[in-house]
Amino acid sequence: MMPRILPLLALCLALPLFAQEKKPFEVEKQLNLVYNPAKDADPVRHKLDLYVPKGAKDFPVLMFVHGGSWKSGNKDLYPALGETFAKQGIGVAIINYRLSSNKGTVKHPDHIHDVAKAFAWVKENAGKQGGDPKKLFISGHSAGGHLVALLATDESYLKTEKCATTDIRGVMALSGVYTIDAVLPFFHTAFGKEADVCKAASPLTHVKEKCPPFLIAYGNKDLPFLDQMAENMNKKLNECKCESRVLKLERDHISIVVKLAADAEDPLGKAMVEFIRKK
Repeated sequence: MMPRILPLLALCLALPLFAQEKKPFEVEKQLNLVYNPAKDADPVRHKLDLYVPKGAKDFPVLMFVHGGSWKSGNKDLYPALGETFAKQGIGVAIINYRLSSNKGTVKHPDHIHDVAKAFAWVKENAGKQGGDPKKLFISGHSAGGHLVALLATDESYLKTEKCATTDIRGVMALSGVYTIDAVLPFFHTAFGKEADVCKAASPLTHVKEKCPPFLIAYGNKDLPFLDQMAENMNKKLNECKCESRVLKLERDHISIVVKLAADAEDPLGKAMVEFIRKK
């Protein structure tokens, strides 16, 4: 009897350990951290919020960039996203960046310069917060999806901050824009009307070998052309022998990020966590 009881006893003793592993982390928040200390920095747009899994060590860190057509949006709208990932042992930095308006004072490449500077801050400070600076991921929704894709494909912006695309462990672009078309008035406020500027601002233009791994998501009821852009971006990455896959969800443009933030069991969230943990 004893040989049969011992394995059962060992299993019973191990069950609390399994339960403990699945228990969500407590989340420590650090809000409105300055990532650009320059004297002329924007007092609102050059800040980020940090969500850290309490007690975790050497955890991966995700930098998230909000959407809003490069003209609106705010990190303050995404605390649920930060907490959802941090509870699962993933640090999250949610950033602001300068926004365009009809005044024309902020245009490309101002947005992407801010994103690059924020990434450099995350790289420098991840270890101080308990994270692993070698496990840095970037994600963004809509305009934010464009910005993280551009950061990962055109290395010039990271070089300015003494970083490289090799510092990015993986990219998760959600309902992103990968081609900026100078003909469309929608893009003029943020990018202007010059064809060469818009082409240079298009992530698809810069795809080449050795890009970081990509997870590209979009909704079946997304905004016009975003589905085809996502498929084209994935195809170009694969043609260049870069790791990339597309995830099509039953979502519209807004619900794709709302549901991600609200529920740890969301299919997109689970795919992102799996993507991070496998890298």
